[in-house]
Amino acid sequence: MPGSHKIIYGIYIIVWIIMAINPKYPADWLLENILVFVFFPFIVIMDIRHRYSAISIGLLLIFASLHSLGSHYTYAEMEHFDAVTHFFGFERNHFDRLVHFLFGLLVFRILFEMITYGISSLKTALFFTLTTVISIATVYEMLEWIAAITFHPDLGMAFLGTQGDIWDAHKDTLAAMVGALINFFFYTHYDKVFKMRNRQKEAGEA
Repeated sequence: MPGSHKIIYGIYIIVWIIMAINPKYPADWLLENILVFVFFPFIVIMDIRHRYSAISIGLLLIFASLHSLGSHYTYAEMEHFDAVTHFFGFERNHFDRLVHFLFGLLVFRILFEMITYGISSLKTALFFTLTTVISIATVYEMLEWIAAITFHPDLGMAFLGTQGDIWDAHKDTLAAMVGALINFFFYTHYDKVFKMRNRQKEAGEA
């Protein structure tokens, strides 16, 4: 594994540890981090095997760090976002919506690098990456609901963070999709990434 990747992982682990100290709602923090316990080792193993770019790893872990911040305070009560809420006169704290948007924006790159290994067309790779982002965002909303009613129904809205908005899950998914679509404006950049990943694949098969 390249040294730059080790540094990025190390920074994320430090951020995660800091955000794990005295969270506002420990039960909520644990639920929010179940997927982290599963997917962080998975990403490290896949990175060692397929050599993802430092950019994609960095963007992914920026998103993961924001998730750690949200799980520390809960997304609905992320106090450091209150200034933005008051400045724009929002009726709710939109930190959760911002993080869903950044999920689509920041995680798109590493998903694209994963998908290019099995696809021979750039447009197809971009399309499948977009649909993967939307699918993950949708499944996550369902997992949130299932986890809340199964393990800690008493957490209620603190975990789900709907803040009284019955369309919260739909808007979160839309935010992720918009974030992902922004990546399409960098079509030329992804063309270069696509060709590079294919060369790596061919070199590995040779």
